[in-house]
Amino acid sequence: MNIQETLAQSLTGRTGEVQLYQLNIDNYRLAIEHIDGMSAEDQVELAEFRSELEQRLAAELHQQKRANVMLAVVQKQLE
Repeated sequence: MNIQETLAQSLTGRTGEVQLYQLNIDNYRLAIEHIDGMSAEDQVELAEFRSELEQRLAAELHQQKRANVMLAVVQKQLE
């Protein structure tokens, strides 16, 4: 396998990685929104889970930024 083929495979992998982070980001945002729309009693009961979702959201956003950097590097190398 030559470097171009390896980079092409890497591009596919990096693109999938960014998309997976986006899927998680969307899911966490929607879950937080869903909890926020629940009754006050349910919100209290799920407060710890909501907080965990916020932490996961922040982590996924950070990881997606990192993945986007690596995706851009692979794209640049393929030019």
